[in-house]
Amino acid sequence: MKALVTGVAGFIGSHLTASLLDKGAAVVGVDCFTDYYPRPIKEANLAENRLRQGFRFAETRIQDADLPALLDGVTHVFHLAAQAGVRKSWGTEFRAYTQNNIEATQVLLEACVGLPIERFVYASSSSVYGDAVSLPMREDALPRPISPYGVTKLSAEQLCYLYFVNHRVPTVAMRYFTVYGPRQRPDMAFHQFIKAALKDQEIALFGDGEQTRDFTFVSDAVAGTIAAGECGIAGRVYNLGGGSRVSMNHVLQILTDVVGHPLKIAREAVQKGDMRDTYADTSLARRELGFDPKVTLEEGIQAEYRWLSSSPALV
Repeated sequence: MKALVTGVAGFIGSHLTASLLDKGAAVVGVDCFTDYYPRPIKEANLAENRLRQGFRFAETRIQDADLPALLDGVTHVFHLAAQAGVRKSWGTEFRAYTQNNIEATQVLLEACVGLPIERFVYASSSSVYGDAVSLPMREDALPRPISPYGVTKLSAEQLCYLYFVNHRVPTVAMRYFTVYGPRQRPDMAFHQFIKAALKDQEIALFGDGEQTRDFTFVSDAVAGTIAAGECGIAGRVYNLGGGSRVSMNHVLQILTDVVGHPLKIAREAVQKGDMRDTYADTSLARRELGFDPKVTLEEGIQAEYRWLSSSPALV
């Protein structure tokens, strides 16, 4: 395998790249270091892979890249680059989401037309579902996202499908459900919760805490993504959920046990665009990809806690 990984300096992208290199793949990594969170964090994510044989890095926007050169000899594309975050996707910030999530995806797909690529794997999100679908969420449910971010992720998904139907680009989309673990983005809940707990500060909890998420440890998300590249059926969409659907209040109880002291909780208003519940039906991914998440929520939170505890610059 020779893989092109976009968003290679990001949370999931850096883990995916390490796993691909472990499997003997050659990896061309692309990242443009958007300012959504500090560059030094992304540089740290990238540092270990930079030293490994078989890895080559290009700092560029997809829209500005020499894609024919980057795609030369590539057998698999893993497109993880995106403008992340539900809460920042409103108002004037929306333009960054259309550029980085929709436009960049179209440019990359267009560059793949006519190339002998085995799979083009796109990283989508459970945010495409919205709150109107029944639980557990199935891939054939009608998606109705409730955030601008979700709209752009769904739009890019649809671009993948139309390039498969019209140009036979072998696209596969993965709907990630709340991925967490070491290197998690600093704006994400677990990172913020653990950081606050380590500093004995208040943890901001939006709403009543009874909202639920299907949490997926990063190694499980990566395993499912690689499986999609190896045996995913072109044109398909797959849910990748960890099977750890719990309330945020339960998460905080687990974290209390991990840190060994009571947490300071500040309850705040529900945020626009936040879904009430997510829960993945992963039967399709289990059947066709052999997807089988291994890491329990307790184990995963402990792993992220150990990572942040040993990373004083992040705390």
